[in-house]
Amino acid sequence: MMSVLWWPIIAGLGAFAMLIALLVFLFWIWMIVDVAKRHFKNDAEKIVWILVVVLAGWLGALVYFIIIRSTNPNGLMRK
Repeated sequence: MMSVLWWPIIAGLGAFAMLIALLVFLFWIWMIVDVAKRHFKNDAEKIVWILVVVLAGWLGALVYFIIIRSTNPNGLMRK
């Protein structure tokens, strides 16, 4: 009887974890698009950042976000 009361809590935590995972995935996709559209000094720098973000996953995306956003606070450069 007591174990039945835990199911709503476990389901809620599972839904919360899925929401966090979805947000992390969307952040990763956003950073991939940002790298692809951003104008870098040369093509090699762009390729390195694409590899970092794609291969390192959300951690690479976070590193890219912190480093690039701190050096370019205006965000994505437009043509």
